Amino acid sequence: MQASLLELYKPNLIESIRHWLEEDIGTGDVTTLSTIPADSVSTGIIHVKEDGILAGLPVAEEVFRAVDPALVFEARAAEGGPLRKGDLIAVVSGSTRSILLGERLALNLLQRLSGISTRTRSFVDALEGLPTRLVDTRKTTPGHRLLEKYAVRVGGGHNHRFGLYDAVMIKDNHIKGAGGISAAVQAARASIPHTMKIEVEVESFPQLDEALAAGADIIMLDNMSVPDMTEAVKTIRSSAPHVIVEASGNVNLNTIRGIASSGVDVISVGRLTYSVNALDISLDLNERKESSL
Repeated sequence: MQASLLELYKPNLIESIRHWLEEDIGTGDVTTLSTIPADSVSTGIIHVKEDGILAGLPVAEEVFRAVDPALVFEARAAEGGPLRKGDLIAVVSGSTRSILLGERLALNLLQRLSGISTRTRSFVDALEGLPTRLVDTRKTTPGHRLLEKYAVRVGGGHNHRFGLYDAVMIKDNHIKGAGGISAAVQAARASIPHTMKIEVEVESFPQLDEALAAGADIIMLDNMSVPDMTEAVKTIRSSAPHVIVEASGNVNLNTIRGIASSGVDVISVGRLTYSVNALDISLDLNERKESSL
């Protein structure tokens, strides 16, 4: 599934990489051009300095390919696989100048995406044995949403909506602006195709009752206590068993299993993609050889 997402995104990814390289290189890498001979050939060793879950290896390869199609990129670790401090991730060989041109962008993407997949895996592990689905949110880095959602999948999580266009999610400000949950759901139902679902965020039992009466397809229990969520799930199951129940708010590694025990179907976690620590990954030139030309 995650591979197909990246493949669908590939044309846009290649274009994005071109822009990101332009941002970094500008009119030229003055340091590399002034210090590295044009005929210098090297091998770049990409390795990890801490434990984690690898994500973004195909993206890093695309970076080096965009810089110089003659570079040879060899993966030495599996996408989505566990990493241990010191593990070799990949080897890139060819023009020293080209390797150095692509190094920072490739590492930035590898580190960020691996940080997301590593954090996601920790939440997935916390839910082990439970049927609850872990999903991300729209709290992503502008311009990097599909990549970051890809990394969530690599880490074992699932994706929520990709943007404002693919699902109706009626939140507190929509409720205020529309004049209530019933009015918001009714207006949305009249405007969207029959194939699109409507999700309503509720913070109280009166709002829950209104959302059920309005015919919401998905109900998000926002910032409720575990006892209240448990009671809310019972109410939903008894009156509308087809409704999907999502929990959100105050979710961390210490609380997620208790939240799942309430019986919710889905738990959305914004911290999967925001304020994530990048995994420490480096590239070192090794076995440098000067061309005989």
